[in-house]
Amino acid sequence: MKNKNIVFYVAVFFVFLFFTFTALSMISFLVPLDSKENAVSVRVEIPSGTSTKRISEILAENNLIRSKLLFYFAARYPFVFGGKLNFSLKSGVYSLNTNMSMKDILIIIDSGKQEFIKVSFPEGLTARKIASILDKNKVCIFDDFMNAVKSKDLLNKYGIIAESFEGFLFPDTYFFNPSMNGLDVVEMMVKNFFSKIKQISQLDSKNVSEFYDDIILASIVEREYRVASEAPLIASVFKNRIEDGVGLYSCATIEYIITEIQGKPHPDVITYEDLKINSPYNTYKWAGLTPTPISNPGLVALDAAVNTPKTDYYYFTLTDASKGIHTFSKSFKSHTKAGIQYKTKKSAVYN
Repeated sequence: MKNKNIVFYVAVFFVFLFFTFTALSMISFLVPLDSKENAVSVRVEIPSGTSTKRISEILAENNLIRSKLLFYFAARYPFVFGGKLNFSLKSGVYSLNTNMSMKDILIIIDSGKQEFIKVSFPEGLTARKIASILDKNKVCIFDDFMNAVKSKDLLNKYGIIAESFEGFLFPDTYFFNPSMNGLDVVEMMVKNFFSKIKQISQLDSKNVSEFYDDIILASIVEREYRVASEAPLIASVFKNRIEDGVGLYSCATIEYIITEIQGKPHPDVITYEDLKINSPYNTYKWAGLTPTPISNPGLVALDAAVNTPKTDYYYFTLTDASKGIHTFSKSFKSHTKAGIQYKTKKSAVYN
């Protein structure tokens, strides 16, 4: 009888331990570490191929869970905790916080809903500058993006008969996933380009070969205008010069040679020696457009290049640096006079 009592009490004790352990486990599983007021946000990266054991360790190292062992068992055997039959934890970058329970964290990582990286690209950047920004923000590797920009298969897919997507990487605000494939990033920007140009009359109905020269012109206009209302006038100057077989004389093309082709820092000033550089992109030496776009233009420059007004202007010069306003001239004499007047006004300010 005595032995039976001992067995009974031992059994009760172990049942008590089991339920206590179960209750504590459920509390640990369902109750966050911190209150909403004291919550700390943590950006957690889970590399591709990471095991469940390693994921639990990463979360513990970031002080997001009470027990890595408990998290591991919850992920592998969720039915014990009243969860779904299985979890499929996915790699990526997640925005988590200490007010999330283990269950919350499991659901987020299982869903694959990663933290998006918001990146804005202003008009007029080159592919290389875009690649640098993407690399800095850990969207994709610089070389991976640059290789994708020159992907023949992708270029053929969009009917672009060129060596790269320069000019087709639409400037906009994008929401990327971390560690994306360069091809996916390029295609996202190119799809956006073809979507946005539907807003421009006389462009949406053409194929790429019919408006490639417009893209080149827009890429130069983009780097020259400062006030949107002047972009069409600048485009008209360039088109008048092209029709007369006169060089565009665009400093933006010289900057492109120096920074993109020669790989030098952006110059503070363009020198007379720079204007002598032997390159097909030097619009001071050669008439007509550059061989390819020199930047990735936005809608203002694209519309100006396509729907260009008819003018008699052949020259333009900056006459109000603070406002970015140019004076447009029909003759070289008027152009020179406008430049002299601007320099006189500028010197009067400082003297």
